[in-house]
Amino acid sequence: MQSTGRQTTEGWEDEDLVPLALLNQFVYCPRRAALMAIDGAFAHNAYTLEGSFQHDRAHDGGEGSVAGVRAARALPLFNRQLGLVGKADVVEFRPFGDGEVPYPVDYKHGPRHRWDNDDVQLCGQALCLEEMFGVPVPAGAVFHVASKRRREVLFDAGLRRTTQEAVAGVRRLLSVGVPPPAVLCPRCDGCSLRPACMPEVGCDNSRLADAVGDLFRAKPDDTE
Repeated sequence: MQSTGRQTTEGWEDEDLVPLALLNQFVYCPRRAALMAIDGAFAHNAYTLEGSFQHDRAHDGGEGSVAGVRAARALPLFNRQLGLVGKADVVEFRPFGDGEVPYPVDYKHGPRHRWDNDDVQLCGQALCLEEMFGVPVPAGAVFHVASKRRREVLFDAGLRRTTQEAVAGVRRLLSVGVPPPAVLCPRCDGCSLRPACMPEVGCDNSRLADAVGDLFRAKPDDTE
């Protein structure tokens, strides 16, 4: 079947491009990524509101300096080979030899999570910067707003492989167009989409059957 999407560089269709931010959601929870990307669901909680505020501050745009290092804010990013697109909060350009090395810095609202989704998103930014500027990007940092501290992330072979696998996973998810089943796990705690996802119901077939039965079960007054 012929595609109706607009053809982009390297042969990607618009609908096949993977947003960098969606990598983070996918690694955290594929169902959450699907609800946001496919169903358009999004709900704010205290964490996302604070995160949005910090991102707005980081995305004022333009260039400046951080400790004497040139820094670009809200820098558009792309990787034509992988079909990745997005925007960096801050990219520092650090002197190296006769040139500069990009150093992406991503702002996150809270302390470090137990999951590696933030690292994967940052690594995706590095893959974009490497293609855009033609230089290796060995490291970057996540700035945790709650602690006001940076955590450096090294883009080793394992993280790069995980990131590329996540890109392929997001693309498969978008092509299927149907959110995967809910899986109740510790990551559900604090998730702003939990009310829409309802993992407790989705993971318990008996509860799901009871809910459907209650919905369609006739009340005594209805039979009179």
